[in-house]
Amino acid sequence: KNPLTDLFQNQILSLTFNMTVNKKPDFGDLINTIIFQHIIQIFINLQYLNFCPSSIWYSKLSFDSLVRDLDSSNLLELHVTVNNCDDCLYLLDGRFNELRKFHVNISDIHSTQLTINNTENLPNLKCYSLYFNVEISAYDELTVPLLHRMINLEELGLYVKICERNKFVDGHDLKKNIINKLVRLKKIQFYFRSTIGLLNQINLPSNEDIQYTFKDFPDNHITSYVDYFSDTQQSRCHIYSHPYTLCEYYKITNNFPGGLFKCVSKVSLYDERPFQHEFFL
Repeated sequence: KNPLTDLFQNQILSLTFNMTVNKKPDFGDLINTIIFQHIIQIFINLQYLNFCPSSIWYSKLSFDSLVRDLDSSNLLELHVTVNNCDDCLYLLDGRFNELRKFHVNISDIHSTQLTINNTENLPNLKCYSLYFNVEISAYDELTVPLLHRMINLEELGLYVKICERNKFVDGHDLKKNIINKLVRLKKIQFYFRSTIGLLNQINLPSNEDIQYTFKDFPDNHITSYVDYFSDTQQSRCHIYSHPYTLCEYYKITNNFPGGLFKCVSKVSLYDERPFQHEFFL
């Protein structure tokens, strides 16, 4: 036995675990997951855990076939980055049954062979924040049903980039599928970037159409803008609430409405039309 472990395993209630790496290590996800498992098993009274907040790339957890007996009835708040959607569902299958706040970054979308209980409600969860690092095509099949299990949710953050959908996510969509379903919801912050194909599209919404769908959002300042790209036969819509809390803003076009983005440190531009000098002023 380690005397230091014996001394602190019952006393530590809050823990932020970080690592500094110069390059991605071999078997990084495996190492991270083993460390995470040991933290949960050793510090049995832990109530708050923030695992590797400084890096979304080198802190991923993956529960493919490794973890056994991973649970806690004391953990109340968890911040993690996981490899894919299945790993997120794995952590919400009842093993942390007292969890109140869950902040998760998902770095990929491929599925695994995990057997997961993803039908039970999550009545204790009051705050949920979900960030996807990649574009997803299964928003309606995975994300929305998961939210419906959070029957007592009060605060929600959704930061999602969606592709292969037949229409944009807009205010009507958010009200119908999320806000009206989560009757205890008090606060919602979001960023959605939806990309759809132009083929077989008849009624293409304008930015004014999208903005109109948020007319019943009295407590939020919502920004939207829509682009149509004839060369690639695609259309893209950005919608986001204020204040904008993400550290990046990708695929900015000439239609970018501007604004103050205090947290943003990374940007990228994308358009079929050249950016004019005035855009950068």
